[in-house]
Amino acid sequence: MKKSLLVIAIAAIAATAIYIAAFGAESAAIVPAPTVDNAKASGTLQTAVLAGGCFWGVQGVYQHVRGVRQVLSGYAGGEQSTAHYDVVGSGRTNHAESVQITFDPKEISYGELLQIFFSVVHDPTQLNRQGPDSGTQYRSAIFFNDESQKKIAQSYIEQLTKAGVFKQPIVTRVDSNSGFYAAEAYHQDYLTNNPRNPYIVYNDLPKVENLRRVFPAIYSGKPVLVAASR
Repeated sequence: MKKSLLVIAIAAIAATAIYIAAFGAESAAIVPAPTVDNAKASGTLQTAVLAGGCFWGVQGVYQHVRGVRQVLSGYAGGEQSTAHYDVVGSGRTNHAESVQITFDPKEISYGELLQIFFSVVHDPTQLNRQGPDSGTQYRSAIFFNDESQKKIAQSYIEQLTKAGVFKQPIVTRVDSNSGFYAAEAYHQDYLTNNPRNPYIVYNDLPKVENLRRVFPAIYSGKPVLVAASR
């Protein structure tokens, strides 16, 4: 029995090493701030909807950003009737795993949220995939809520493209937000609740560390959790 357990343990370690080598988290990209952005000013809270691969890591990163009041994991780009994890996973509903970020425009701008998006959240040059996950549900997308957000997003992509920040073309889509639907409860705060999950350890915790390292002025050590707001 002990020998069998040892063999299983060795196999698990080997599999983990292969996983790390093949799917380790991307390094942060150092990107310039957007030249087109909304000025920080007092006002009502605003929302941004972004998709950059599995929503566990995207939510986990933005929960550590100063000025962010809530981050919900969910689905955007498809119909409400099919906004369920087991159906979205088929890749046939047109949804993208997304997050809805509620933020205070006095503390952080929409453009700054996009700077984080292109720098530490994901690799915007990967088409319909992100790390170990593939399918249109893992696409890179910005779902704008109004013309101002649309202008900022499009201008920023043009800016980064002209600057040659990435070696490959940016494939991030800029689409109108036709509806955001919160994901199932067990997906919320997933990174915080499952810090030892191998997927989180190797794909998502490095993103949070990159946020702390690249954006120390806006990094918050205490995440804003969905559970705390209910």
